[in-house]
Amino acid sequence: MKNAAYVLWIAPQQPDAEVRQCIQSEGYQLLHTADVTGIVGLCHDYQPALAFIDCDLPQMALPDLVSLVCRKLPAAQIISMVGNDQSALASDTLQSGAIDYLLKPFFCSQLKTSIRNASAMSRGLKDLVAVSHASRQILQLANRAAQTEASVLILGESGTGKERLAQFIHQASDRADKPFIAVNCAAIPEHMLEAMLFGHNKGAFTGAVNQQIGKFEAANGGTILLDEISELPLALQAKLLRVLQEREVERLGSNSRIKLDIRVIAASNKNLRSQVEQGQFREDLFYRLDVLPLSWPALRERRDDILPLAEFFINKYGNGKYRLSRGAADVMLQYNWPGNVRELENIMQRALVMARGIELQIADLNLPQCHPQAAAICASLLKQSKKDAEFDYILNVLNKFNGHRTRTAQALGVSTRALRYKIAAMREHGVDIDALAS
Repeated sequence: MKNAAYVLWIAPQQPDAEVRQCIQSEGYQLLHTADVTGIVGLCHDYQPALAFIDCDLPQMALPDLVSLVCRKLPAAQIISMVGNDQSALASDTLQSGAIDYLLKPFFCSQLKTSIRNASAMSRGLKDLVAVSHASRQILQLANRAAQTEASVLILGESGTGKERLAQFIHQASDRADKPFIAVNCAAIPEHMLEAMLFGHNKGAFTGAVNQQIGKFEAANGGTILLDEISELPLALQAKLLRVLQEREVERLGSNSRIKLDIRVIAASNKNLRSQVEQGQFREDLFYRLDVLPLSWPALRERRDDILPLAEFFINKYGNGKYRLSRGAADVMLQYNWPGNVRELENIMQRALVMARGIELQIADLNLPQCHPQAAAICASLLKQSKKDAEFDYILNVLNKFNGHRTRTAQALGVSTRALRYKIAAMREHGVDIDALAS
């Protein structure tokens, strides 16, 4: 049964028959442990998708136990179980990585809802890296939004991954098997936007030689993302507001209306409230979209995501054959990432092209600049990286000539005296030269 989906139940007592039946009815097999020390083995053998953790375990504080299970099961969704009078403890577990909590005693229907919400979040997490506390908090809110039909407004700097967050909401919702259509409002010429969004009939305007359905119609039943919505002209904003209010659309050149069953997600890298105050965005449309606002943090504000994202892109573009050197990792953590995740992805692709070995070095990254506070660290690490490469090369040539100094010096194009100085420096840095024949 190790290929089955498992729920790990960490509690002093075995769950009763009703709870077992409830879990099995949702398609999961139950694993139970009351021993914190046994969690690691269970996680290794079964890799459960969900974990419920009871507050009454005596060996470890509940938030600490949640953190432990998060580290051992990074792909699992964690749900804490606390008493009705333990709201502060429930909040602490959410801070530690739990996606939700159950108040004891609970009904089977409440347990099923928790399992379904957690399962939906797992579906949405495919190809989405979120390790930092800030990211996980946003995903918890996004997962709750996915279980409703409300409009969502995603705000964040360019390159943070707003479209990927919108896809997460779609995948975690009941519309996951329906279309997801993304429209970049800034990338479409203004005179084409209306026809692109709402569609047109043949002859509706000059050049309309065929009937064309719009993006709203194409997304019917699913989700539409209106990215960079602040770029919509005011006249089109009014038409969009009517579509959202009436839940129906008319193609250009047509009098018939098409009913829409659709979730709308809008995204912008601008402060829409400020745009409203400046008269550049309709206030009524803003409030129609701003039902569930989500602010996706810049990469510099969620530094715990930097290295996991780098590893994700290395595996994606490098087929798992490469890894980051320690020096490169240190520099990446210090860099400010003005271009956010998009910049990180581009730099990892470039590093894989430039790499001369399986370890990506600082020079391979070719970062445009280090964070001001990290400039000295960057320079020091780069200098050390070059020195290590030089020592490795000298050691390889020494090995080739079985430690013969004269022949090695000739091959390197230096004097034997210069080679002796290099060997002395290598000894100071802990390189075992004496193991070679002299």
